[in-house]
Amino acid sequence: MIKSPVPSELEPRSGEMTTAPMAVPWKQLLLTALESNAHLKHSSFLQLATIGCNGRPSNRTVVFRGFEESSDKIQINTDSRTRKIEELKRCSYAEICWYFTDSWEQFRISGLVDIIDGSSSDPAKVEQRHRSWFASSVRSRMQYLGPNPGLPALTEHPHQELVLDPSSGPVAAFCLLVLDPNEVDYLNLKTSERVMFTTSTSVSGEKCWNSEKINP
Repeated sequence: MIKSPVPSELEPRSGEMTTAPMAVPWKQLLLTALESNAHLKHSSFLQLATIGCNGRPSNRTVVFRGFEESSDKIQINTDSRTRKIEELKRCSYAEICWYFTDSWEQFRISGLVDIIDGSSSDPAKVEQRHRSWFASSVRSRMQYLGPNPGLPALTEHPHQELVLDPSSGPVAAFCLLVLDPNEVDYLNLKTSERVMFTTSTSVSGEKCWNSEKINP
């Protein structure tokens, strides 16, 4: 169990900012929180906030689908027909909020969201979408065969006649969101510690993570 919100070799002095060109210190904190709260089913649920088309906040609960391979990018599955897709196409900035009830830790992670749907022609993104589809349960995949989300319900049992071949690839409505974080606000209520992680670009053009202790 990590005792400090920042690994010791990266821990800044009070009021001092440090830079970690290669490490992603907040990611290990999040992985530790996920592991220590794994016995709670809701530990994989988080809130995703976007900017509504009317300029107002728009929020909903989504499921964490893991990190993009060898990166700190967060993956979320969704229906391409939902309102959040239209909102993200207008403004790709979003923020997620994650609270772990056993360890009393909160993560607020903001950044740009990449929408990977059936129209993507990038081979790497197409493969990534396929992997995410097959990583989901068949029951979860069935949701994407239903009527258009948000429209009036025309039947009381919209899923009763739906059939899905478990070996078939992603349906048209299946969409993968990839959040590329540029700021992480970490709060530990048990230790009253709060750390702000922000990004900068190194001389060589690499993404660097900076960490600074701030008041809770």
